Amino acid sequence: MSPKETASTMAEKDVDIPVTITAEVEEEYGIKAHWKCLAACTLVSMCPFQYGLDFGSIGGLQAMIGFLKVFGHPAPHVAGGWNISPSRQQLISSLMTLGAFLSSSLAGPTATFLSRRQTSWAASVLCIVSNVIMMATTSIGGLYAGRLLLGLANGFYMTFSQLYIQEVAPARYRGLMISSFQVWTSAGSLIGGVVDNFTEKIDGRDSYLIPLGLIFVFPVVISLGLFAVPESPRWLMMQGREEQARKSLRWHRPYTDQMVEEEIKDIRLALAAEGETVKGASVWDMHIRDPVDRRRTVLAVCGLTVQGASGAMYMIAYGTYFFKMAGIGKPFENHVILTSRGVVAILVNSAMVTHFGRRRVFLISGLILCGVAQLLTAVVYTVKPGTKPTGQAIVGLAVMYILGYNGMVATYAWISGGELPSQRLRSYTFGLATAIRFFAAWLTTFTAPYFINPESMNWGPKYGYIWTPSCWISALWVYFYLPEVKGRTLEEIDQLFEARLPARKFRKYVCVGRGGGVANESDNGSVNPEKNKGDGVVHLEEMKRVGSHLPTRR
Repeated sequence: MSPKETASTMAEKDVDIPVTITAEVEEEYGIKAHWKCLAACTLVSMCPFQYGLDFGSIGGLQAMIGFLKVFGHPAPHVAGGWNISPSRQQLISSLMTLGAFLSSSLAGPTATFLSRRQTSWAASVLCIVSNVIMMATTSIGGLYAGRLLLGLANGFYMTFSQLYIQEVAPARYRGLMISSFQVWTSAGSLIGGVVDNFTEKIDGRDSYLIPLGLIFVFPVVISLGLFAVPESPRWLMMQGREEQARKSLRWHRPYTDQMVEEEIKDIRLALAAEGETVKGASVWDMHIRDPVDRRRTVLAVCGLTVQGASGAMYMIAYGTYFFKMAGIGKPFENHVILTSRGVVAILVNSAMVTHFGRRRVFLISGLILCGVAQLLTAVVYTVKPGTKPTGQAIVGLAVMYILGYNGMVATYAWISGGELPSQRLRSYTFGLATAIRFFAAWLTTFTAPYFINPESMNWGPKYGYIWTPSCWISALWVYFYLPEVKGRTLEEIDQLFEARLPARKFRKYVCVGRGGGVANESDNGSVNPEKNKGDGVVHLEEMKRVGSHLPTRR
């Protein structure tokens, strides 16, 4: 068959037309048909549960009398009579994030010899060892060591679970699966806050040992479940293990053998095309000197870093302590209220993401809302600090903030950071993006005590003055630079970047076959190819035009 043959010519000859697995093809198969793949992604998306659990509980631990008697000091002038020094507070919260930064930075080299599942198992072992250390020690040095090891585990969990989901989830459900990733993070934070609320009344070490003990649960569940889940087919293809990749893809997809073969072919051709482009180049060359990969790297890094730019880390890591030191009602209960509203926002977002999940719209709206909430919080506290109405207003604004962050910013930042890197560099680029995101989080958690601790600058809620412009500048960056790739397969995203389209044109362009380049959608709805090298793969729109049908489902 000549590559120049059109769909109509092939239809007349009754040729079996190979189908590019685009988002339109995936729409023919619903959630029930994809249940195995979505179940595998759901299992892997549980990886950040204990990350959320830790962040939800660690701020509460630093406000518990039982914890402060071991790692803090008497402070008659503050609420509760005990406090912890800003330097210890910084290290307890930030060492975990620093560890995550270190392990995420190593994602690229690690992925060359460890698969997505193997790295998750290694993370589970690190997580369990770190928690044993934290629960057994009464030394601040032992606690620091445990926090750093836990961070190494979390970096692997957060990076490689996302890579697995990005690589195996169908384009139509990729947003849904990444939103479930955020659901587990928020659910962990909620459970950590609820448990803190009950155990803070316990006198002695048990008040903080019980919340720490919960960290053991999910690493065990995930490690056992991963034995039933195949490896990422794209990772296997990058390792040259095509037959295993084919077997894995058959498990993940409800398609016919022919359609599975076409998807394998798309992956093979995408990797080969990238391999030709970067032949003889180092990873540094590919990220920096190649203009297409440089653009994709910058977009992935900045897209994910807007999470940190929203100021969320100080609200998450120090929420309970923040409420307590600001004299706002019942700090533990307020933090639980805040986190529960965040979980609701994530669940609502999960229901919407498949149908309405425009990355740019949600990120811009969420960042503007977060900036407004931070500004109003700072203004209210500046005008009337320490009063009951001010406390109530701050709790309400904190809920408004978390709705914007959880419902709009967090999920779509993760999605953008994961789906924009090139396939061959995905582990390196996403690892770099995650590492920089963790670095931004570390910087926030390390510096926040200087601003909110009564023994330091004692700004309290006025800390929001710093984060408002950060949120709004991030919203402007998204508007001008972040492309919209909702519903695109990873191979289609490759084609869009290879065509060097400006961000504003991504959404309305239509990809044709793997060799067919990019086609522009004209005003009357027709598809006009800008280039058409062809490889025997015909876009679904042309098939519909000549009355072709998808292969029969098995």
